[in-house]
Amino acid sequence: MPLALLALAVGAFGIGTTEFVMMGLLPDVADDLHVSIPTAGHLVSAYALGVVIGAPLLAALTARMPRRRVLTGLMVLFVAGNAVSAAAPDYHWLMAARFVSGLPHGAFFGVGAVVATSMVAPERKARSVSLMFLGLTVANIVGVPVATAMGQQLGWRATFLAVSAIGLAAIASLVALVPADHGQGRPVAGLRGELRALRSVPVWLALGTTVAGFGALFSAYSYITPMLTDAAGYAESGVTLLLALFGVGATIGNLLGGRLADHSLRGTLFGGLASLVVVLAAFPLLMRTEWSAALAVLLLGVAAFTTGSPLQLMVMEKASAAPALASSANQAAFNLANAGGAWIGGLTLAAGFGVTSPAVAGAALAVLGLGVAAVAHTVDLRRGPAPAEGRLVASHRPEAAQPVRH
Repeated sequence: MPLALLALAVGAFGIGTTEFVMMGLLPDVADDLHVSIPTAGHLVSAYALGVVIGAPLLAALTARMPRRRVLTGLMVLFVAGNAVSAAAPDYHWLMAARFVSGLPHGAFFGVGAVVATSMVAPERKARSVSLMFLGLTVANIVGVPVATAMGQQLGWRATFLAVSAIGLAAIASLVALVPADHGQGRPVAGLRGELRALRSVPVWLALGTTVAGFGALFSAYSYITPMLTDAAGYAESGVTLLLALFGVGATIGNLLGGRLADHSLRGTLFGGLASLVVVLAAFPLLMRTEWSAALAVLLLGVAAFTTGSPLQLMVMEKASAAPALASSANQAAFNLANAGGAWIGGLTLAAGFGVTSPAVAGAALAVLGLGVAAVAHTVDLRRGPAPAEGRLVASHRPEAAQPVRH
């Protein structure tokens, strides 16, 4: 595996840290800026809105640019957004800065996935994507807890300065490890070609699978704290450790999914979604004791993130002639899943179905994801195999011949 994947993982680590750390800093931010905690919660939504808007927009606008330049430019925007967050004089400035910080998120992962797969042999493509995503899952184990503790001890502004420093390290890594001409000499789809790829029914089915599958995760995970405290009997002080355990499970699932998907993309996707159905359906039983609740949190991370690399690769495969925009749109789909899953889980709580009911709703969403994936597979069978020159595996040839630094 080329060391350029390390540069992508460093960027993913910074992005994952800034995305999730705001949840732990909300009380401090609200107190310092003299707003309520629910009002401060809109800062999380501002970041997610930036991801949804920025992912397809920036990927489309940079379609003809060399990919190293795109990735470094996105990280410059990321650093700027976090630096302004650290210096924000009031709530409205911080809201705008969080929106800007979210803009490069989806495009970085989308273009980064294209770069990662183009640097390795066809049988290692899913593994290369999982190694980039490793930065995101490790951020949940190390980055978010450390950044949260830093914010609580030194002030929340120190956290965003630290995240900016991670972004600068990512820029240096990208410049050092990704060849300057990476992406040049490849067939260029351009903006029209990238947009044309989004008119494909299989691409939209793949994106729909992402929304339903990860909506299942966030339906439960958004309310994991009350499940652990009210149902399993944990003290609030123990929840942080259990959330780190979820990160461990996500890391295991991410690496496992990447390795398995290189052998069977469809099999890994269907297996991961089926496992997610089982784990979420078992939550009402597993949340009855502390040890089984901890096991449930770990298994949730494993099952959900086993599907991450296969979903990303499937979207790229369906838009093989112009994968950058579709790959970035898949990151927007992840964030839509975050918002939609949390909303659906909240509806079950508001209806009085019990503290573990969001997990049951998540199981239903995972079943829906399986159904959409099955429809996508049926469409593929009816269409027959794609021409060899249009498949994603063929995209390895033009760029793999270029020198890669190790």
